[in-house]
Amino acid sequence: MHDLRSASPRRLGDLRHLFSYLRPYRPSWVLAIVTSSISMAFGAMFPWLVGQLLDAAIPSLKIVEVQPWQRDLNTVALVLIGTLLVQAVLMFISSLLFHSVGERAVVDMRQELYGHLIGQPLRFFGEHRVGELTSRLSSDLAQIQDTLTFTVGQALRQAMLLVAGLVMIAATSVKLSLVMLSSVPVVMLLGVLFGRRIRKLSSTAQDRLATTSTVVEETLQGIANVKAFGNEPYENSRYARGLHDYLAIVLQTARSRAALIAFIIFAIFGAIVLVLWYGSHLLREGQLTHGNLTRFVFYTMFIGGAVSSVPEIISNVQRTLGATQRVRELLAEPAELLVANTERSPAAPLPRLRGQVAFNDVHFRYPSRPDLPVLRGLNLEAQPGEKIALVGPSGAGKSTLVSLLLRFYEPDAGRLLLDGQDASVLDLRTVRANMAIVPQEVLLFGGSIRENIAYGRPGASDEQIRAAAEQAHCTEFIARFPEGYETLVGERGVKLSGGQRQRLAIARALLRDPAILILDEATSSLDSESEALIQSALDVLLAGRTALLIAHRLATVRRCDRIYVIEHGTVTESGSHAELIAKPAGTYRRLAEMQFAG
Repeated sequence: MHDLRSASPRRLGDLRHLFSYLRPYRPSWVLAIVTSSISMAFGAMFPWLVGQLLDAAIPSLKIVEVQPWQRDLNTVALVLIGTLLVQAVLMFISSLLFHSVGERAVVDMRQELYGHLIGQPLRFFGEHRVGELTSRLSSDLAQIQDTLTFTVGQALRQAMLLVAGLVMIAATSVKLSLVMLSSVPVVMLLGVLFGRRIRKLSSTAQDRLATTSTVVEETLQGIANVKAFGNEPYENSRYARGLHDYLAIVLQTARSRAALIAFIIFAIFGAIVLVLWYGSHLLREGQLTHGNLTRFVFYTMFIGGAVSSVPEIISNVQRTLGATQRVRELLAEPAELLVANTERSPAAPLPRLRGQVAFNDVHFRYPSRPDLPVLRGLNLEAQPGEKIALVGPSGAGKSTLVSLLLRFYEPDAGRLLLDGQDASVLDLRTVRANMAIVPQEVLLFGGSIRENIAYGRPGASDEQIRAAAEQAHCTEFIARFPEGYETLVGERGVKLSGGQRQRLAIARALLRDPAILILDEATSSLDSESEALIQSALDVLLAGRTALLIAHRLATVRRCDRIYVIEHGTVTESGSHAELIAKPAGTYRRLAEMQFAG
């Protein structure tokens, strides 16, 4: 009982949320309902006019007074054709309006959900699988789209036909109405019972399908690893198991739906046979005309069709409410607050930082691993324009420090200062607009070389893009492609070598013109010649910028102003290359001796 009480308000909330997307299109939505209502009114006249047609053909059997035009067979036929024509035109208009409003509403919903998803903090994506999120954007919104564009209009039309049919059969013959309606409660009861089972199975099937979508997403994203380990059979087997589970649920749903359809068809035609049998007796006794009986049979078919569609409509609506609930859960996730100062105009230029960075006694644990401390009282400082190197073993916390600097996460304790201000009081837009990162694993988008460089500053001119490419020594390999800057890099940049991808990422960062530049093993994929070119370019390009370089290859950090050695989440040594190499028992000297031993 408690579940029912709590479920009802939640369902109402889902409905309110779903129909809130229709508010901007209320005039078109109302017009669609009005035209659909008028169309159904003309449709409800069809059985009545067919009855009039038969009564006009057999006037000797008439038992009621009629208008003069109803006695003429040709006139009744023309009125019948005219009614069908008007209904068809109105049906076209209402269907077009329902589809237009539904499609526009779902486009708005997709845009809002996508914008909300990419506005989530990074920890959100550590707790949700990409396949699950893409499934919500695709399958759940496709279900909502089907309901808004088709099911809602169908439900309104069937409801109107049901009401009109009930009114007309009662006006035609009370006795026949009672005979026909005696079968409706049984059909409705079994329809509701079957509908509940189908809804549960359909919801389970959607979850199973989302799981298989996740497998596909993960496999295609890591296809190089799949092939490198020869795990195509394993991944195919994993996908097959997911499909098998999905198929089992779908077949159960199909059996229930087929049984429901078979029963409804039997019940409808059984009711028609019952009506014909009893109506024939009334016809023989002179209580009905041929037209009245025919009219009654048609209205019975209308009612049967409307009743038979109820379970499917209910099932579809239930699936849609389930999809809407999942969408609402995602939209309820708090997004990052990009703007702290709401008084600033969105068009106003963001302030430029000088580039001073300080970590004061920073402690941090990842939310997904609260039992494992990553940073333990880390202290670090970089003055504007300084080149700072971060070295140390893997897992020491270097990349985590960068994540905190970009404010992907907030420190558990301690403070991050930018230009002497606590970073938490600055707009995220301001912080990230003043930074650029060249990661170790470069991710390029599937567009052109021009688009990937311009991603650092959308709207940059061709001259600015070419200048950044030249400074990053990209022009040589770009010139080798027949399409030049319009060359498509492929999914995740697969058409380019590792070094080429790295240089494009550097060009993208340089185009951004950041106050703080982060290089996370930025030259790790370059050959010796390219690395020398990049290093010589960085000496000029980093002037006036603060640079943080994460490097395992110590040859790339020799010329940095200061080197921080990070171990176990804290700074154990700091100084220039010459100062650290002079320490006889220092970690940096030990690492240098291992790398430069040859």
